[in-house]
Amino acid sequence: MVLVLDFGSQYTRLIARRLRELRVFSLILPGRASLEEILKHKPQALILSGGPNSVFDPDAPRPGRIREKTR
Repeated sequence: MVLVLDFGSQYTRLIARRLRELRVFSLILPGRASLEEILKHKPQALILSGGPNSVFDPDAPRPGRIREKTR
């Protein structure tokens, strides 16, 4: 089981499809999914599928846990 966390990338669905073609079960969740939501799926791997925002941009998407700590 591989979770693909979608942070706005145009390739998220393509990544999931390629995994499925390799016979790897994958599930797409929004990048803001909580840690509890992620852990309930018991993933063996995570793929972070980024968007067009710069990682240095203060408004760039962040995982839920990190966002809570920075407020």
